[in-house]
Amino acid sequence: MKQIKVPAVFMRGGTSNAIVFNAKDLPRDRAEWDAIFIAAIGSPDPYGRQLDGMGGGISSLSKVCVIGPPTRADADVDYTFAQVSVKEAKVDYSGNCGNMSSAMGPYAVDEGIVAVSGKDALVRVHNTNTRKIIWSRFALDEGLSAVDGDLAIPGVSGTGSPVRLEFREPGGATTGKLLPTGRVAEVLEVPGHGRFNVSMVDAANACCFVRADELGLSGTEMPEALDSNTGLLERLAAIRLAASVAMGIARNDEEARAKRVVPFIGFVSGPQDAVTLTGEKLAAGDVDLTGRIISNGQPHRALPLTGSLCMAVASRLEGSVVHAVTRRSSDAEAPIRIAMPSGVLTVAATVRRNGEEWFAEQGAFYRTQRRLFDGYVYVRASRVGASVGSREKEAMTA
Repeated sequence: MKQIKVPAVFMRGGTSNAIVFNAKDLPRDRAEWDAIFIAAIGSPDPYGRQLDGMGGGISSLSKVCVIGPPTRADADVDYTFAQVSVKEAKVDYSGNCGNMSSAMGPYAVDEGIVAVSGKDALVRVHNTNTRKIIWSRFALDEGLSAVDGDLAIPGVSGTGSPVRLEFREPGGATTGKLLPTGRVAEVLEVPGHGRFNVSMVDAANACCFVRADELGLSGTEMPEALDSNTGLLERLAAIRLAASVAMGIARNDEEARAKRVVPFIGFVSGPQDAVTLTGEKLAAGDVDLTGRIISNGQPHRALPLTGSLCMAVASRLEGSVVHAVTRRSSDAEAPIRIAMPSGVLTVAATVRRNGEEWFAEQGAFYRTQRRLFDGYVYVRASRVGASVGSREKEAMTA
């Protein structure tokens, strides 16, 4: 049986890669998208390598983005993020990818979806997963998004032109509330594993944070060490499931298991000397906080941006487990420097308090992006035959 070709762009956004589709090139029925995304990425792959598709075998390289016309007056484009499971035929739309968000404005400009002029662009991106607005600001080079620049980001070799991402009012992206349970910190009962002091915060994406020392960790463990510690990963997975139910994201453990993106589970510790994946030494005096995040069951080599933004917001919430280990600063607006396996990520977070209520005004950081290739992605017709109607097949193979 022949293959189906779909117009697509392959892009790097921050420390992630994704296939990017224009919504007009996909079936109108979104129920038919999953089969296309799974086949294009190369899942399910029991070997965990996705050699028969565009994925890279880890969650940060198994992603799909879709750009379409805006459905809100305060946006220029709609952006839908899809996390494709590596070893299972599953697609999760429950959260956003901050790293790939950095590529969406440039994609919209380069594809001619958004008209711009001058030396700089502002594209207002509506993320449909979280129903939040992201302002994407970046330089232009002869009418297209600039690529060359001097910004280096941890986890990506070389430098690039900066993209400033501003998450507007990021609180409640998943649950509708910055503090889904109404508390900045609490004791979470985790069946089979005991009780843990946690902070469950929802900014950009919902996250559950626990202190590293409560898990018997230093906080500077590398992804390989975490990946081989099956007991720890099982404990963190159990905490994540309990947090999902407590935050109202899922009604029970079964639903929580099906929602693989959110909440993220992370552990934090104070500033300390550490070594990065490249062997670079990090000095405790140069960071404010040390963090690790697990998503989709995998320890991140470079923290997911939405998780990092949520961590930075949590560090501003007095009484949270993150605030407890964060270096104190006399400047309430100073960016938070988070040490992670790939280096240091600097995140700005503006948080204010009205009486007993906390409100996250915005979070911002810089990323780089680059279009790697464009053309068509091919999927086996046999993989999508049952889900894509004949009219869509004709359009996609034309």
